[in-house]
Amino acid sequence: MVTPLLEVADLACRRGGRRVFERLSFALGRGELLALVGRNGSGKTTLLRALALLVHPEAGTIGWQGVDVRAEPDAWRGRLAWLGHLEGLKADLTVAENLLAAERLRGAPQAEDRLDSALVAFDLSSLAARAVRTLSAGQRRRTALARVILAQAPLWLLDEPLNALDAPAQAAFRRALATHLASGGLAIAATHADLGLAGGRTLELGIPT
Repeated sequence: MVTPLLEVADLACRRGGRRVFERLSFALGRGELLALVGRNGSGKTTLLRALALLVHPEAGTIGWQGVDVRAEPDAWRGRLAWLGHLEGLKADLTVAENLLAAERLRGAPQAEDRLDSALVAFDLSSLAARAVRTLSAGQRRRTALARVILAQAPLWLLDEPLNALDAPAQAAFRRALATHLASGGLAIAATHADLGLAGGRTLELGIPT
């Protein structure tokens, strides 16, 4: 049995005054992937945001190696790589500048040494000096995914990671995710699409009442 790193117990969240889920519990260990599925409005994005401490749960706990993550929020955020519906990129900065700026905000040293491999992973080397405002939706999504890789965080929180990606970029994402999991990383992804990796677990969220 895999020893849990992340343990979520009896979590409940509201959105717009409506409870979207309650008594939600799960645990993940090294190398595990959890796919969040369910219809629109079932709480997939809310759960990801709660895990990232972007929204405050109404009840329940989120623990990492036995410690409540809310006790050390800065340390917890340093263990996360986040990909939301919006890429969170600065339009007037280049691809490379966006990636390096994100790492500086994380306080990560020597990001320049790892930049090339992140660019190559999503076929962005030829776009590194391009301003993000000139990129297509798919290119911006690839840039945001390269930022996830560059972070080298143990836990990836991904909201519809395959959005706007063509077939080669989807394959690149699946390779990157498989590498992350093989190295002992964890990932939680809200998705309407098959992530294409065998052995992942699925958590189906219900419709709010």
